[in-house]
Amino acid sequence: QVQLVQSGGGLVHTGGSLTLSCTSSGRAFGNYGMAWFRQAPGKEREFVARINWSGASTNYADSVKGRFTISRDNAKNTVVLQMRSLKPEDTALYYCAARPKSGPPEYEYWGQGTQVTVSS
Repeated sequence: QVQLVQSGGGLVHTGGSLTLSCTSSGRAFGNYGMAWFRQAPGKEREFVARINWSGASTNYADSVKGRFTISRDNAKNTVVLQMRSLKPEDTALYYCAARPKSGPPEYEYWGQGTQVTVSS
C-alpha cells in the first residue's frame, strides 16, 4: 500500500514561486511512476507533470512547460514540483499521484491535495 502525503503550496502573487512536495510512506518508492495533477474550481482535473520511476524521463502539460519542474529523490521517497512564474490560471488544488512502473496507465494512489492560489 502506498500513502502519499503532500506539503507546500499556499498563496503567492503573480510571477512568484512555490514548491510542492509529496512523500510516500510505502516501500519500494522507486517502483512507482509519479505525477502531479490539478483541479481548478468548476473544472475537471488535469495533468500537470509526470516523472518515471528512475527520474530519467519527465513530461509536462503545455501550460506549465518551461515554468514547472518535477523531480524525485528515491532515497527520500519524495517527489517535488517546483513552480515558478506562477499565473492566476495556475490556481488549483494540486494532487500528487503514483502508479506502479509495470502496470496499467491509470494512477492508483493519490495524495490529499494541496491548495495553490496565485493572486493577480
